[in-house]
Amino acid sequence: MRDKMKDLAGPGIGNYEELERVLPQDYGSLLNPRETQKALFAVKEYIEENLCRDLNLMMVTVPLMVDVESGVNDLLDRDGSRTPIQFHISNDYEKHPLDAQIVQAATKWKRIALKQFSCEVGEGICTDMRAVRKDYFLDHDHSAYVDQWDWEQVITEDHRNLEYLKEVVRKIWNVLKGAESHVQELFPQLKTDKYLNIPEELTFLHAEEILGMYPDLPRKERETEVLKKYPAIFITGIGWPLKDGYPHEMRAADYDDWITETISGSGNPTHGLNGDILVWNPVTKRRHELTSMGIRVTKETLKKQLEMSGQLDFLKLPYHQAIMNDDIPLSIGGGIGQTRTYMYLLKKAHLGEVSVSVWPKILKEICKKKNISILE
Repeated sequence: MRDKMKDLAGPGIGNYEELERVLPQDYGSLLNPRETQKALFAVKEYIEENLCRDLNLMMVTVPLMVDVESGVNDLLDRDGSRTPIQFHISNDYEKHPLDAQIVQAATKWKRIALKQFSCEVGEGICTDMRAVRKDYFLDHDHSAYVDQWDWEQVITEDHRNLEYLKEVVRKIWNVLKGAESHVQELFPQLKTDKYLNIPEELTFLHAEEILGMYPDLPRKERETEVLKKYPAIFITGIGWPLKDGYPHEMRAADYDDWITETISGSGNPTHGLNGDILVWNPVTKRRHELTSMGIRVTKETLKKQLEMSGQLDFLKLPYHQAIMNDDIPLSIGGGIGQTRTYMYLLKKAHLGEVSVSVWPKILKEICKKKNISILE
């Protein structure tokens, strides 16, 4: 019997023999390295401009490192399997030292920043975030280097529902579709019968509904299968325990709200005000995650989720205290993977074709055999 807890984390690829089977056999990049750089910066400029316009956001600077004692670093999962890089700053001969961490994402920092930048209801911020996640298995769409458009918007209590979440998701989807049209005007060779374009519509499904479709498959395989039927989906309710006793993914307990009761599209009672956009990647013929987002916790749901996760001790940290004391606003936010988006829209087989990171020798050898040019 498979280990269901192990299913909840990781890319679903366990070793490089499997990765070699997954990568395409007949791959040839539609853009050379020089064209690729021009194209990805065209996509970057388009998405930043239109995301800010459609969600009423402003671009702001974002930290690369944070104070450990602040509690604002993103721990990604609640099982402790992905830990940040931590280092000591001795400062003036240890008179005023600091312990710092490289960010894994700016998820919590953004909510505090909304107050710092005096954002009103309906306003928000967008960042050009860079991070390091050292505990990933490095494959074709997981890298130790992470870049995201991390964004956050101030909302009211009335916005804390699935309909508002879906409204925001559709706006983001339209921006991604617009980015594809824009880059294909600049580079017509990206429009090809070999690889389908981004789908017109998103299908919204709760994690419980997907479990019902494929009860015997691991989580990532379940996503791949459902994407064969619906090539672009938004999965809601990620973090709440499903009928098999396990969540769809071990989402952290202190930013997204995955505990609030909702009603699924099929009319069944469910939980969760968060989710992920996933697409069918026509190049790799697998699932491809573009963004994770959600309506954020209130002080009530924060406490409940931390209690469920056995992490009530987090409540003493400054970030968590700010929520409990209503010092920072209610919000919705997420992170859109930049390199993942470039890979998808530019029809690439590997993240390393659109970003520079570190890769093991075995992966670089596999890519060379597969005609995949990794940037170094």
